[in-house]
Amino acid sequence: MNVQSLVPPSRAQTETVSFDRQELGVILSVYGRFVAAGLWRDYGISCLRDRAVFSIFRRTAEHPVYRVEKVPQLRKRQGLYALFGPEGQVLKRGSDLRSVLSPLERKLLRALD
Repeated sequence: MNVQSLVPPSRAQTETVSFDRQELGVILSVYGRFVAAGLWRDYGISCLRDRAVFSIFRRTAEHPVYRVEKVPQLRKRQGLYALFGPEGQVLKRGSDLRSVLSPLERKLLRALD
């Protein structure tokens, strides 16, 4: 038995990344408007070691239409948040969640017209 096995894992090694209450409020606000318009029906949240993912589905059994990811390692480079499209392409990155979700706002306005 070595000394490393007696030392408990550090807090950083055991924690996962997650969305806080304010971030979820912003995301669910946009999501709720799309649900009310009848365009989206389901979502999923994944909290992983290196990122948190909010996946949006048109129907339950499909691939996500959009994904909002929070990656703390990219905070100083590309921004903490990223919005991914249906094919996995990056639609927008940034440090402000509301501005990252702005392409979805434009799509909602077009869908309601």
